[in-house]
Amino acid sequence: MPSALTPDTAVGASRDLLADLVSRHGSIGDMVATMAHSPAVLGGYLQLSQAMGRAKLDRRISERISVALQVQQGCGLCLDAHVDAARALGVAEDEIERAREGTSADPAIAAIIALALRIHREPTSITDDQVAALRAHGYSDRAIADVVGVVVLNVLTGAFNLLAGLTPGNEGGTGAQ
Repeated sequence: MPSALTPDTAVGASRDLLADLVSRHGSIGDMVATMAHSPAVLGGYLQLSQAMGRAKLDRRISERISVALQVQQGCGLCLDAHVDAARALGVAEDEIERAREGTSADPAIAAIIALALRIHREPTSITDDQVAALRAHGYSDRAIADVVGVVVLNVLTGAFNLLAGLTPGNEGGTGAQ
């Protein structure tokens, strides 16, 4: 995978997207800068990421889902970021560890993590009874649907980072590891 781009080295739509990000945030991470090789991937990531910011699903839950997914996917960079985010949101260390194992002490959270893992691994196996059980735990249809967005965003970022060789301590990777 090519190296990270900047607003000066990117072309077309990617240059515009990177310039906008730099002007709003001051800097961009290596994943986003490397995604700029594909304006379609970068634009899609930014739009989905922004949309998921409006998700109904509680962030403390979505971060635990992300931890469970990244353990499965194997992206250490994403896993570290989601563990840090969970901690920043006040998720207890024992719950972060449970999320790494794909579960939670809270049956409602364990059920939604299980749904996310099933969406990731075998979406055709999801049953109406499982969805009904989530509703019985108090999840709205919107929150349940948001799980698909969390899964897709994690697959996109994790797969991209793995392909680009972006790993903890090697964010500037140049290829698949």
